[in-house]
Amino acid sequence: MKTEMLAIIRKDLKSVTLNKRLFVSLFIIPIIFTLVLPTVFLLAIRFAPDDLGELKALLDLLPAASRSENLSVTLLHLLLNYLMPVFFLLIPIMAASITAASSFVGEKEKSTLETLLYSPLSLGQIFRSKVLASFLLSMSISLLSFLAMFLVLEIESAFLFQTFLIPGIQWLVILLLLSPAISLIVITIIVRVSAKAHSMEDAQQWAIFLILPLVLIIAGQFTGVLLISAPILLIIGLICALLAYLLIKKAASRFTYERLLQ
Repeated sequence: MKTEMLAIIRKDLKSVTLNKRLFVSLFIIPIIFTLVLPTVFLLAIRFAPDDLGELKALLDLLPAASRSENLSVTLLHLLLNYLMPVFFLLIPIMAASITAASSFVGEKEKSTLETLLYSPLSLGQIFRSKVLASFLLSMSISLLSFLAMFLVLEIESAFLFQTFLIPGIQWLVILLLLSPAISLIVITIIVRVSAKAHSMEDAQQWAIFLILPLVLIIAGQFTGVLLISAPILLIIGLICALLAYLLIKKAASRFTYERLLQ
């Protein structure tokens, strides 16, 4: 990687961290999903009535290895390895949408776009630098969010249920494949839109359409229509990784000065 590309990456990371409004926005969704939701779910499990109603049908869909004679332990396993993963995938999408939306729009607002275009880098290299900067920040937030969420769940489950939780292989697939792939897809689309947009809000609108499939999956998880297992996550992750590669390659090749200067 060229020194100039590293300089753009460092500059973008610094501009986001120094912007208080952006920096605070980056942590609103992670705080909700790593601190608030786990606590609400654990309290609901702790004080759940003996008659589970429709939730009983959802538990029956779990693999035999995931069930326990202790109902609370089974519910905790359902929460950690089947419900929280789909909520967690919202974090890289939201983080990526915020960081990527400010990539070229930020340059336009600070009147530094022309200076950037005079750098000894091709448009493709500038585009990849912007994508990589947003990707690094998004993945850092995702990893910190997972650690915070897991820590909160462990402490609260030990306090409320006197037991510790063991994350399933689903989390390995999510952290190493699915989450990075989804982040790259979101970032590539929004960075390209950002090149033509006149404000961050215009660029961020695309994130809404990218969140809708996850909302449907979350609904499927809670209704028992769909419980996403590790093999399914692996297949989805591989498809997303291929899609991310094709998007980056196509978007970089179609990047033009005219689009940037509009």
